[in-house]
Amino acid sequence: MAAPRAEKPVGCPRIVRLFHFAIIVIAICAWGAGARAQDVCEKPVYLTFDTGHMEVAPLVAQVLKRHQVRVTFFAANERTKEGDGSLGEHWAPWWKARAAEGHDFASHTWNHTYWRADLGDARKPSFRVRPSAGPREGQSFVLTAAQYCEEVAHAAERLKAITGKQPLPLFRAPGGKTSPQLLASAASCGYTHVGWSPAGFLGDELPSEAASNEALLRKALRDVRRGDILLAHLGIWSRKDPWAPAVLEPLIVGLKERGFCFRTLREHPDYAKASAR
Repeated sequence: MAAPRAEKPVGCPRIVRLFHFAIIVIAICAWGAGARAQDVCEKPVYLTFDTGHMEVAPLVAQVLKRHQVRVTFFAANERTKEGDGSLGEHWAPWWKARAAEGHDFASHTWNHTYWRADLGDARKPSFRVRPSAGPREGQSFVLTAAQYCEEVAHAAERLKAITGKQPLPLFRAPGGKTSPQLLASAASCGYTHVGWSPAGFLGDELPSEAASNEALLRKALRDVRRGDILLAHLGIWSRKDPWAPAVLEPLIVGLKERGFCFRTLREHPDYAKASAR
């Protein structure tokens, strides 16, 4: 007589399937919670870079990518150690790669043009300026308000042509030098000026002999506060001991350890509305 066949447990495959499904759901929920936690930014800071001689630009990009930090670049067509200017063809692929990584861009004027004085009046403003780049480098001359707007817009248009990304309707005057009349003229053609916070001046423009990288790092980690706009450059000609990337990486790590998170000016409460236009 044949032995009775063992009966298969009823419903086991269904239970196993449900168990596997539950694991998948839990994993998805955990990932979503982690992603949301990453998106929550209770102590934002806004790291910005102005252009410079660009020698350190590749190293800066590596550090930002390694730490998944997005920044806002203010660009002018400045003289560079290599290539045909910071917004020239040589550096165009570098800017395009930064756009693909999610960074934001804004104008720093085309010829890195410093405001020197107001001329005219509120009805017909003009400005004495002195560019530190371009065909009239080092010369003092006068721009009308419309011409100054063209100077700001030129850099923004070049950034868009290179990156395919619309720059923010913001600008930073070289040296942060402005006047109420200059700001009003720029605003009339759609540009809002952005400076930096007192503690956000990271000191890379200072002489190495007077401000070592170690001292600048200590100061920034001590003084930076929630909401600060931080300023650095893609290379300073006069600094013998380059600030970037020597200070940049430990600064990012140190600020993150203190609970800070990095955002671009697109998300800054004072500029988000203008940036959304």
